[in-house]
Amino acid sequence: MQRAPIDRFRKPFTDLIRNQSNAGVVLFLVAVVAMIWANSPWKESYHHLWEHTVAIRFDTWVLERNLHHWINDGLMAMFFFLVGLELKREIVGGELANPKDAILPVAAGLGGMVVPALIFLGLNPSGPTQDGWGIPMATDIAFAVGLLALLGNKAPLALKVFITTLAIADDLGAVLVIALFYTSDISLWNVGIGAAFLLLLVFGNLLGVRSPWYYAVIGIGGMWTAFLLSGIHATVAGVLAALAIPAVTKLDERTYITKITKYITEFALLKPNNQPTLTADQLDTIEKIDRASENAETPLQRLEHRLQPIVMYIVLPLFALANAGVELPTDLGGALSGSVTIGVGLGLLLGKPLGILGVSWLFVKLGWARLGPSVTWRHMIGAALLAGIGFTMSLFINELAFTDQDLRQEAKLGILIASIVAGALGYWVLRGAPVSEK
Repeated sequence: MQRAPIDRFRKPFTDLIRNQSNAGVVLFLVAVVAMIWANSPWKESYHHLWEHTVAIRFDTWVLERNLHHWINDGLMAMFFFLVGLELKREIVGGELANPKDAILPVAAGLGGMVVPALIFLGLNPSGPTQDGWGIPMATDIAFAVGLLALLGNKAPLALKVFITTLAIADDLGAVLVIALFYTSDISLWNVGIGAAFLLLLVFGNLLGVRSPWYYAVIGIGGMWTAFLLSGIHATVAGVLAALAIPAVTKLDERTYITKITKYITEFALLKPNNQPTLTADQLDTIEKIDRASENAETPLQRLEHRLQPIVMYIVLPLFALANAGVELPTDLGGALSGSVTIGVGLGLLLGKPLGILGVSWLFVKLGWARLGPSVTWRHMIGAALLAGIGFTMSLFINELAFTDQDLRQEAKLGILIASIVAGALGYWVLRGAPVSEK
């Protein structure tokens, strides 16, 4: 195989993207850049950057938002779309397909959402600060899974499955919270238009439409735009669109092997061209191989595979850059003692582990569930601490919960401090756990 000069430059980036644990590292570095920038002599340029507006115009119809809104309402819809794809894959043929396997992480995820919210409400029972109760409920899957990957065989496979399933269930819970509690000024007309586009997506699935373009045009151009204008947060459209994507193959494994073997033999028997280009017959055979391979994949997994690097290495870092820039107040002690900072911090650092471990212990004690192979309670404590890394989703809900900039800054401070401490403690606990053979 001939290697082009560009391959030599592309290889390091390809290797970086293939290793999913690197996504958490990139996210952390971007968050650090945002923090430094927001507290540097050039901090005004940081805040001003996100105020630039971008508009989509058609005759007199205009959809105009600043960069901050386009990232949070637009690009983050891709993140939630990916969450929806992962959720459906797990339900159809993954860890959520068998209720017995899913009951422990899903129940633990619910406990890890309720307890942090109660801690926050206990410290912020009324007034405008009360609206932040949803902030400490979330787990950042990129950071949590990235730290688990760095631990190697210190983290059993069953523990990785547990924390991944818990984080996905957690994300679904966060989406429901956003849809039900952080939505205002509903336009029923636009909701109806969005619902009509959703029906078109479902109808396309039932008809057997497998083209990603069909779902992209109707899902983004139609449903996402309608939801954006309806008052229901547009990220909800991402999850709903994902659930409408087909999750079945057109060719089973045996038929695929038969067809591919036939086409490869057919290609081998063709007369070689001995030219840089291919003959018409060779092209025809390669197209047959491409069609067979496409039909052997599910559209859902094909989209998930292609979107994951875009979301992990472009969308989430951009979101972190736009939202993690916490300008440290002059009175740092006063900010740290604020009820929002403490509520968010304790919710993530204390509420998350208590909720997850408490529900897990109860379900195991009652015999409703059991720990996975090679998983000990020390592993569970480490995983519960890692779930206290709220970051992406917590920052996202913070933007919806508060309009007051001071309250947003307090919440961001709590999120960042709690996430760093939770990640460090979880890593330390798991680092000292017995080595798993699996």
